[in-house]
Amino acid sequence: MGTGNPVTLTVEAIVHSPVESVWKYWTEPKHITQWNSPSDDWHTPYAENDLKVGGKFVSRMEAKDGSFGFDFGGVYDEVSVNESISYTIGDGRKVKITFIRRDNDTQVIESFEAEETNAVEMQQAGWQAILDNFKKYAETTKEE
Repeated sequence: MGTGNPVTLTVEAIVHSPVESVWKYWTEPKHITQWNSPSDDWHTPYAENDLKVGGKFVSRMEAKDGSFGFDFGGVYDEVSVNESISYTIGDGRKVKITFIRRDNDTQVIESFEAEETNAVEMQQAGWQAILDNFKKYAETTKEE
């Protein structure tokens, strides 16, 4: 990491599903593996989530053609059920996700500190694509 203050980026979506369902789809590994990718040529074959303060999580993200993959993980700093999650990624960057009840919909706001390798526009687009994929999954999945 470099010096100075990191750039914080924000992505958001209105999910047409109740906050309790949105929370479940966001946090349960069997659901994470279904939506956690920025495009159809990526997937998450494995996810683990110990959703509590001090708990760890990891999602294995891979290109479907096997050309590239990485583990995305960290430790939870704050967990408020159906409201917010804060965590620190393995490289020290901070992330906060807020879930806001809007009648029968849920506004999901995700703020994250940008890393210094890739352009901020690319990072913003990638995180937004994953959130958009989540929105689609949450709105079409009927399991409770």
